[in-house]
Amino acid sequence: MCNFFSFNSDGKEFYWFDWELRKKVLAGKLDYEPDSHTSIADYFGFKGKKEDSLNKYEYNPLTKKFRVDQINIKDDSRKAEVWVKSLDFKEVCPLLIVKPIIHPFKLGVVKPTKKDIELLKVWASVWDSVRDSVWDSVGASVGASVRDSVWDSVRDSVRDSVWDSVGASVRASVRDSVGASVGDSVWASVGASVGDSVWAYTSGYFDLAKWQHIKHTKGRNPYQPLITLWEKGLVPSFDGKKWQLHSGEKAKIVWAGKVK
Repeated sequence: MCNFFSFNSDGKEFYWFDWELRKKVLAGKLDYEPDSHTSIADYFGFKGKKEDSLNKYEYNPLTKKFRVDQINIKDDSRKAEVWVKSLDFKEVCPLLIVKPIIHPFKLGVVKPTKKDIELLKVWASVWDSVRDSVWDSVGASVGASVRDSVWDSVRDSVRDSVWDSVGASVRASVRDSVGASVGDSVWASVGASVGDSVWAYTSGYFDLAKWQHIKHTKGRNPYQPLITLWEKGLVPSFDGKKWQLHSGEKAKIVWAGKVK
């Protein structure tokens, strides 16, 4: 399966779908998959067996991981890696924000401020809309075909880097705080709230004017309060009654209470 970002090389030039071509795919003017090596080859005239005269590569701009998919001619992978790492990804998808993936619990223990609690209050008022909102918003802005490659890449990158680790740390912290005998409903609520936090954090990799299913100021991400907390080293969880903020390597509960 081809992943974002895929490109081909004939040893002289690199072939890829820029944003102008991707927009034509979205508009139905081109019947191609933007991150399919075969589609890229076909569009640029390497049809059928001619595709075997191309080298194929993939690159993840968030994790900076470069992958050799297939070498069919002289190996130019070092040249390809240098080229793709210098590529301006605004030319590929201008709505994508390329920035490092932050693991909040590796930033050290953070003591929440009054401003952080205010951010938590805002997050508590919108968190239940985040999953449908992010999915539909990205799809509406970049189209289903582009979303499926770009969004999958962002989501998988964040999940592989922090999702499981953050969730496991929060669960262990809550267990240490309230005991292993806590009810299933509490675990379900904690898990859902942390999962929604990850979705909101992932939204921070897209610069969208409009977010679906929520009222907000045009051009502003309504889930920015969570992103700000996350990038400071604070992750919220909700146990069904009260909110908690976790921080540090062991996801220590550094604040707990009800928010209005």
